[in-house]
Amino acid sequence: MAEIKKPAVSAEKKANRRGAARLAAVQALYQMDIAGAGINDIFAEFESHWLGNEVEGDTYLPAEAAFFRDVVSGVVRDQKKLDPLIDEALSKGWPLKRIEAILRAVLRAGAYELQHRKDVPGRVVVSEYVDVANAFVDREETGMVNAVLDQIGRQFRGDEFGRG
Repeated sequence: MAEIKKPAVSAEKKANRRGAARLAAVQALYQMDIAGAGINDIFAEFESHWLGNEVEGDTYLPAEAAFFRDVVSGVVRDQKKLDPLIDEALSKGWPLKRIEAILRAVLRAGAYELQHRKDVPGRVVVSEYVDVANAFVDREETGMVNAVLDQIGRQFRGDEFGRG
């Protein structure tokens, strides 16, 4: 799993806690996809071992636990609705099932947040998940994440993104 080190500055901003929650949510969704772990086991593991704790010598930034839980449980609950949206936004010939598991997790979490978390500006959601993807994959793949989430953002938040 990707490492997030605690910043040298002690002032923790809500945005940083949400960013850490997004990264943790993607890692949890990835683990669920790959290992077949259940949601309750994932919540227990991440909340007791990963969120804001030291693991293998690295201190992880405290995450907003309620936000983490909302994204993970929302993706699990809505996955059957989210996957067709993502498939439609992907290039033809590249269905979601052909995308790497970590990118599936990023796209699902981003799509969920764009559809359901209207308290967060859509462009912030896209930017944050591009940053999360950047922790795991090459720049070319982060461009795909940006394009897919932008397209989904236009669908759910046309007023924020413009309709074009």
